[in-house]
Order: sequence, then structure tokens, then C-alpha cells
Amino acid sequence: MLYPFKMQPTMHPRVWGGRRLASVLHKTLPDDQPYGESWEVHDTSRIANGPFADRTLASLIADYGADILGSHNPPEEGMPLLLKFLDTQQWLSIQVHPNDELARALEGDPRGKNEAWVVLHADPGAQILAGMRPGSTPEQLEEAIRQGTLEQHMVYYQPKAGDVLYVEAGTIHALGPGLLVYEIQQSSDTTYRLYDWNRLGIDGRPRPLHIEKGLKASRLDKQLQPAQPQGTLLLQTPYFTVHRHTLTPQEPHTLHTTGRFHILTCVDGEAVVIGRSVSVSMTLGDTVLIPAGLPEFALAGNGVVLHSHQPITG
Repeated sequence: MLYPFKMQPTMHPRVWGGRRLASVLHKTLPDDQPYGESWEVHDTSRIANGPFADRTLASLIADYGADILGSHNPPEEGMPLLLKFLDTQQWLSIQVHPNDELARALEGDPRGKNEAWVVLHADPGAQILAGMRPGSTPEQLEEAIRQGTLEQHMVYYQPKAGDVLYVEAGTIHALGPGLLVYEIQQSSDTTYRLYDWNRLGIDGRPRPLHIEKGLKASRLDKQLQPAQPQGTLLLQTPYFTVHRHTLTPQEPHTLHTTGRFHILTCVDGEAVVIGRSVSVSMTLGDTVLIPAGLPEFALAGNGVVLHSHQPITG
């Protein structure tokens, strides 16, 4: 019988990463490389608790299908959402992601990459590149890429802790140094780099650019804008919905899955998730996946939990 899954994160070194995944979020980093991403929920993620401990999410989806993903998600396409933490100590590449249609056409992938960020920490002066300046033309974009001056043609945004930003596919963007970010996205790793600051990757080689595909994917009219939270609802998109629950010991939250899987991540204090009489404790940086087959679950504790799921309609 399925139960709330506490997830084992997977660490990914990145040339722009640092050590805050360990020093702030208490992740175990396997060596002294710069680590930029902690993948919390993905097909390759492993379960940390209960009878299915150490099994991958992909293997459970193969066995249980709709009981994990919900009946609206084809099991053969895997987990449709990917949850990460990002630690940015240098600029990420200036990049763009394809939408669903273009991802199918260019990559043969089932989905593109729309994503959202919840800023957990921002150093003073931290910046985000948030799209092209209004009125930019495709010709100006291509020329700026060829000349290596793309950042001079973009809008800069100064983030602060608590900001919620939706990065719609086609938006040219880059996270700057000094940020710790919760990222929820469609499960796709397709990134078209347009400019990478003339640096070398961890392997000592320049990272490849993807100019032709990036130009096809770019939407010059798209810019990042901070969302306007309404109560617990931080953001609602066609691909995912994000809530923030501030918990107190006296007021547990009981929530219904409505046939969807739910992703719960503790970003402050501590929390307990209870489903089918199984209790799972979370502290800062921990993530729990609620399978769609559980009719309801409860949240309690003294902390803050970010809660993402696919849209619930009907």
C-alpha cells in the first residue's frame, strides 16, 4: 500500500554552484566540487522511508502508475514535474527553454519546460536577467548573441526573499549570483544556452551553446514578473500550482489529493506529514511526495511548507 514518500535528494555539480545546499539546507555534498542543484523529485529520485526505501520513483511509477501520478498522466512519460533547489554563486548561462510543441518537434520529448522560482535567499545586490528589453527584434537578438553582448539588451530584476517568479517557456533569462531558489518545473532538462559568459565548464571545456534552437524557442515579448500571492496560493499556471502553508502546532491542515500527486517541501522550521497512518517528519530542505492514490493527508508542525501539484480542475 502506498504512503507518503520522503525523498532522497540527488546532488548535481554545476560550474555556477556553491556550497549553500550543505551549509543552509543541510544536504550532503559528496565532494568539494561546486554544487548548484539538488533534485528533490524526479524519475531518478529514490525513496528514503518505509517498505519502498531505496527504490527509484521511476520503478514505482512502472508498477503503480495512476496510483502515484493520477489517471491523467501517462505512466510511460514518467514524473511530469521536477522539483529542485538551486544555489547560484555565479551567473547561470543566459538561456531559454522550449514549449511543449517545440520540445516535441526539436527534441522528440513529451514536454517542454515551463518553470517557477520561489526565492528563499537573495544576497544584497543579487540580480536576475528577466527577458529582453521591450521593442527588441529577432535581428537584434541574433546580433547580440553573435557579438557576446546579450546581457546589455536585457531587463534586470532585483529579487528578494519571498519573491515568486514564473518563467514561461520562451522567456530569455538567467539567475545571478547570491541566490538560493526553490524551483518547480515541467520535468525536462532541455536548456538552450545563448551566452555563457566566456567561461569554461567544470571539465575545463567551454559549454556548448544552442543558438539555432534557442532563436526558435525565444519569445521576445516575454519577461519575468513577480507573482501576486493570494492567501496561501503563490502561483497558478497551466502546469503547476504552488502554495505556501505556515503551520502552527494548534492548527493542523487536512488536504485532499483530488486524484493528483502532491509535493511538500519544508523551507523553514519543521513539519509532519501524515497519510494512511504513516507519519513523516520534515526539517529544512526535506521533501515528501504524496501519491495520487492517497485520498487525503495532514500537515502539522511549526514551520513553512511549499506545496506544489498539477492544476486541479472540474
